[in-house]
Amino acid sequence: MTEPGEAVRDPESVSKFVESFAAQLVEAGMQRMPARVFAALLSSDSGALTSAELGEQLQVSPAAVSGAVRYLAQQHMVSREREPGSRRERYRVHSNQWYEAVTNRDAVLRRWEHTLREGVDSLGARTPAGRRLAETLAFFEFLEAELAAMMERWRVHREELFGEL
Repeated sequence: MTEPGEAVRDPESVSKFVESFAAQLVEAGMQRMPARVFAALLSSDSGALTSAELGEQLQVSPAAVSGAVRYLAQQHMVSREREPGSRRERYRVHSNQWYEAVTNRDAVLRRWEHTLREGVDSLGARTPAGRRLAETLAFFEFLEAELAAMMERWRVHREELFGEL
């Protein structure tokens, strides 16, 4: 029996969504198990599930869930939290997980820019390879600047749509 205000869902429909969205994430380059775990968390009302709940829903082992969560945490797409009064961990996807994941790419872009600058210096800016690296560096610098401005516009837009969360 469902509680008042609780959403009634068809488990088969939810499973189809999870697998469909996970398949699209895999097509975009994410590993299969992290994609499935992420889609399952995203589609849960609480946005948080235990390893056992994820394993049961996805029909996978605790080790598979653990590896997927480790990857997702490294990508800043989920966080771990302890259940109050328990040693069990819950894995949570936040409402702004895309913002966090994209924003954390800034550090990667800066590292790439640093390495590309070194490459341009060592190859020489006037060589064909140096010019190619310089163009790649310029692209990443442009991307980083645009990304920062875009993410600020998103933050404002999100507040307009959903209020402060």
